[in-house]
Amino acid sequence: MSLEEEIKKIVESCGAKLYDIETVTEHGKTIYRVTIQHPEGVDLDLCADISNLISPLLDVNPPVRGDYNLEVSSPGIERKLKKLSHFKNSIGEDVKVVLHDGTQIKGKLEKVEDNKIFIKTEHNEEIIDFDNIASAKTYFEW
Repeated sequence: MSLEEEIKKIVESCGAKLYDIETVTEHGKTIYRVTIQHPEGVDLDLCADISNLISPLLDVNPPVRGDYNLEVSSPGIERKLKKLSHFKNSIGEDVKVVLHDGTQIKGKLEKVEDNKIFIKTEHNEEIIDFDNIASAKTYFEW
């Protein structure tokens, strides 16, 4: 079982979903970021519980060389959509998509089937091939 699969099991054992795992450098420090979602929202206690469960696993199987900080957090209301799984977890939300040709599409994410993303815009339904997406994110109308 891969490290990501083991982390996913831990996250799911707490009733949450694994949204993403990434390693980033911020202010000269390496951060191993585990992003989670929960149907009732993500709070500090849930993040702390999952962090405490993941930490011993990472002590035995370090995810990166050298020093790093483990961060467990919510992806937030407005978040980048980089993987098909991100789109699947965001069905029903408002999204902004930019295609490789520069076309911008804004609307409600209706469904994801195979490699196709279905977005209901103000005027019609757009069906987008995932491979044609340059960038995408959810957004919230304030």
